[in-house]
Amino acid sequence: MIRYLTILLAVCSLAACATTSSPVVITVIGTNDVHGALLSKDGAGGLNALSGYVNAVREARSDDGGAVLLIDAGDMWQGTLESNLSEGASLVEAYNALGYTAAAVGNHEFDFGPVGPSPIPKSAEEDPRGALKQRAIEAKFPFLAANLIDQSTGKAVDWPNIQPSVLIKVEGIKVGIIGVMTKNALSNAIAANTTGLSVAPLAETIETEARALRESGATVIIVSAHAGGGCKEFEDPLDTSSCYQESEIFTVANSLPTGLVDHIFAGHTHAGIAHIVNDISISEAYNSVRSFSRVDLLVDSKTGLRIQRQVYPPTPVTDVSSYEGRPVTPDARLMAIAATAAALADGVKHEEVGIYLETPIERTTSPESPLGNLYTDALLASADADISMHRTNTSVRADLPAGELKFGSVYEMDPFDNQIAVIELSGAELRQVISEQAHQGRFRVNFSGMNVRVTCTNRNMAIDMQLMNGQEIEDQQLVSIAVVNYLALGGDRVFSSVMPAGGYDLQLDGPLSRDLVIAWLQQRGGSINASDFSTDDNPKWTMPDSLDKECRLN
Repeated sequence: MIRYLTILLAVCSLAACATTSSPVVITVIGTNDVHGALLSKDGAGGLNALSGYVNAVREARSDDGGAVLLIDAGDMWQGTLESNLSEGASLVEAYNALGYTAAAVGNHEFDFGPVGPSPIPKSAEEDPRGALKQRAIEAKFPFLAANLIDQSTGKAVDWPNIQPSVLIKVEGIKVGIIGVMTKNALSNAIAANTTGLSVAPLAETIETEARALRESGATVIIVSAHAGGGCKEFEDPLDTSSCYQESEIFTVANSLPTGLVDHIFAGHTHAGIAHIVNDISISEAYNSVRSFSRVDLLVDSKTGLRIQRQVYPPTPVTDVSSYEGRPVTPDARLMAIAATAAALADGVKHEEVGIYLETPIERTTSPESPLGNLYTDALLASADADISMHRTNTSVRADLPAGELKFGSVYEMDPFDNQIAVIELSGAELRQVISEQAHQGRFRVNFSGMNVRVTCTNRNMAIDMQLMNGQEIEDQQLVSIAVVNYLALGGDRVFSSVMPAGGYDLQLDGPLSRDLVIAWLQQRGGSINASDFSTDDNPKWTMPDSLDKECRLN
C-alpha cells in the first residue's frame, strides 16, 4: 500500500500536492451477474470465496485509513438451486453479510414474478414484481434503478428500497452511486412481469442523476450499470483495441460529459472490462463470481476530488491463501448462509435422472450445439407441434457433464421457470422470423423439426424451409411451434415483428421446461452421447459463410 500511494502521489503536480491533505484510498469492489453463485464450483468462484478477498481488502484499508465499497451490477439471484429455492432470499442474506453498499437491478431480477411458486401472475391480485420487491425490503443496502420507468407516472419506479441513486459518506468523502439497466432489459425479461414499465436512455439518465448528486455534494460519482461490453486484453487500461467499441457501455461512456462520472461497474454481457473511456474507468467481471472487478480511487480528503485511480483487470476468485498481503479467509457468517442454502438444495440436487451421459453434452459457438439440439428435440417431442424453437445460446446456461445425470445438472442447464407454449405462425411469418435470426450470428435460434436454407443474391434474401417429412413450408401454410413462454411472451424479441396486438393466447398450466427435458430423457433411457445430437451431416441452418448485413428478405 505504501508503494501504491508513493506511485500515485508522484504523478500529482506540485501545485496539486501542495494543497492535498492526507489522500484517502477508496477501494471499490464490483460484482456482476452473480446468478445465484453462493458456493464455489470446482474450486473457483462463489460468494463464499469472494468474501475472503473482500475481508482482506477491508483489513488493508482499515490499516491505512481508507475505505471499501462493495457494489453489484445486477442479475443477482437467478441461476442456482441454492438461490432459486428461496426466490433469491439466500442471496440477499449473503449480500447483507458481505456488507454490500448498493446493487443495480438487472433484467433477471424479474424472473420470479409474484411471491410464491408461480413465475408469472395468475390473477390481477398477484403483484408481478412481488418477489423483487420482497428481496429489496430484506436488503440492508439499496437497490438502484434510475432508468426503470413506471409508465403510469413517467418517473423512475418508487418501490420500497428501490431508488435511482444513493449518496453516502465514507472517510469524509461524499460518494454518489447511480444504478441503471440495459436498454434491452425488458425484452430480456419475462414480459408478464414487466407490464407497465419502460427503460429510459442510459446516458441521459446518468447525466441527470449525476448532476443532481454533484449538487448535493457528491465529489465522486460511481455508476452501477447492468449493461456491458467486452475486452480481451487488460494490460493497459488506455488500450481499448481489444474491446468491442460499439458495445452499449462504451457508447454510454462516450456520450457522457467528461469529468462528470468517475467509474462505471458494468454487467449483463458476462465479459471482462478494465479500461478507461472518455476519462471514465469501466470495470466488468465475468459471471458467477468467477472474478471480481476493482478500482482504487485516490481522493483528496480536503476537496473530496479524485487525484488518481487504478483500475484492476478482472481478478479470478480462486482458492488462494493471501491477497493484499492479508490472509484470505471466507467469512464465517456467509459460509453459514451458504451451508444452509446448500443443505436445502441437496435434497433434490443429487437425485439421479436415470440416464448415463457417455460424454459431456455441451454448448458451442453454434446454435446447433449438441445441447441446443437435445433441448429443442425434447421440446418438440413434448408438445403437439410441427417444430420447436429456442435461443439456446442465451437461455441454456450450463453444459451437462459426463456420467450419471443428476437433477442439479439439468437445473443449472435450465434454471428458468419456463413453461412450454405452442404458438401458430403462417409460413410467411415464420420466414420473417428466420430472416431476422439469420443476422444474429451464433446467437440465432435453434430449432427441431425443420431445415432452413438461406441464400442472398444482390442483397435479396431467399429462405427455403422444409419440415422433416420433406414438405416445403409455404407462405400461406400454418405452422405450430413449441417454445418456452419466455419467447412466446416477447423475450429476446424473437417473435416481436410478427406478434399480434395483445400477444399470443397462451395456455400456461403445464410442467416446467426442465421437467419436460428430464421426462423425455427418462423415456429414452440408457445412455446418450454428444454425437447422438450432432447435425454436422445434415445441418438445420444452411447459410452463406458471410451474410451481408444489408441482405433482406424479398
